[in-house]
Amino acid sequence: MQKVKLLFLSGFVLIFCAHKPANNSAQIKWMDFSEVEKNQTKEKRPVLIDVYTSWCGWCKVMESKTYANRKVAEYVQGKFYPVKFNAETKDQINWEGKIYNYNSNYRCNEFALYILQGRLEFPTTVIIPMDGSQPQAIPGYLPTKDFELIAKYFGEGEFGKTPFEEYQKKFKSSW
Repeated sequence: MQKVKLLFLSGFVLIFCAHKPANNSAQIKWMDFSEVEKNQTKEKRPVLIDVYTSWCGWCKVMESKTYANRKVAEYVQGKFYPVKFNAETKDQINWEGKIYNYNSNYRCNEFALYILQGRLEFPTTVIIPMDGSQPQAIPGYLPTKDFELIAKYFGEGEFGKTPFEEYQKKFKSSW
């Protein structure tokens, strides 16, 4: 009887381990700011910054739903230099020769104040265009389909060439 139980258990374990559900998730390889600046000298790309805080529930949803999506991760990895940035970090940030420190009055890093233009909303997706112009902050949780529109607008080089409203009207989602 024990051999039958052991055989049954072994078979169950083999079947369970061999079965892998379809996985539509992937991971973005987030960079730090010094890596971005180093890579920008080799190949110019827009910078995508996921601005979050540790206490933000929607930031966690953005991480687990949008950024974990395989198509999102592959696109971001191929078209942007991605940075995950905790707005409340007390670490010093060095970006383009300027030092940003923690600001105790605002309880956030000065770099967050700069890229969010003083609007501390989380999560916020910030894109610094390839030409280095003003950071573009898109506040709030972005489901995959909304993220695709914005990512492709910048990733395909339409920012600065085509008005967003015009691009949006012609855009066809594929994710």
